[in-house]
Amino acid sequence: MTVQSMTGFARTTFTAGGQRYACEAKSVNARGLEIRLRLGPGLDALESDLRQRCRNALVRGSIFLSVTPEEGQTRRALRVDEEALSRAVVVAKRLVEEFGIALPTADGLLALPGILVDSSPRESGDDDAAERDSAILDGVDDALAALRTARLEEGARLDAVLRDQLSTVERLTGLASNIAGEAPAVLKKRIADAVAQLTEATSSLDPDRLHQEAVLAATRADPREELDRLTAHVAGARERLDSGGAIGRRLDFLAQEFNREANTLCSKSFDRRLTDVGLELKAVIDQFREQVQNVE
Repeated sequence: MTVQSMTGFARTTFTAGGQRYACEAKSVNARGLEIRLRLGPGLDALESDLRQRCRNALVRGSIFLSVTPEEGQTRRALRVDEEALSRAVVVAKRLVEEFGIALPTADGLLALPGILVDSSPRESGDDDAAERDSAILDGVDDALAALRTARLEEGARLDAVLRDQLSTVERLTGLASNIAGEAPAVLKKRIADAVAQLTEATSSLDPDRLHQEAVLAATRADPREELDRLTAHVAGARERLDSGGAIGRRLDFLAQEFNREANTLCSKSFDRRLTDVGLELKAVIDQFREQVQNVE
């Protein structure tokens, strides 16, 4: 499977029940799947079906889907539901009296769901209504398919960026490993110098205890464990990218693990060169995590 971005846009047009419609579908990144709809008059009954189609097509992202009559098209047999409008006016007047809010304008009332009703083709017969609704749903499916294609194209670009960043992490980890290979000798000299200074100051130091402390200090300063985990995380991230699909959350978790190991590497640094490499690692890991936020 291919990596899919959560960012994309698509627009389709189609005819349903003698009316031309435009469907726009766009998405941005989000923690889960958020669906927002804007439907033209008389289409509210399709909301449940449209939401289900969005869930079938996409896993994550903030999705905005609109289905509206095309500009300049005649909206046939559009009428006001007088009964619904009367109820809305009564409620509006009561709110004005009780809470002192401003009385809504005519266009505000007409924008309420169920006030403006498209009496054609739904009132001309169930068969016509079903045919129109089926055509609208097919048009929306086409828009969602186009949106998915756009997200896949953006995902391919993301995939290349993420793999390049992983290669940089791998290169810096190798460089840090080479520097860390010098750790035993450097730490041994530092500890020996410290012990020499202490033994000059006092003769009551226990040589065995000093040896134990030296071994503990060397173990605490050894960065090889963090470097091994960084290498493993790079391999894990590449496996996720190869598998594709909805991998955004897993990659985000790995980015957090990358950052944790880079922080520990910097804290264990015994050499300025290792510190510099650790800071470079943190910078590229931050870039990696930022890009991962856009992966489905």
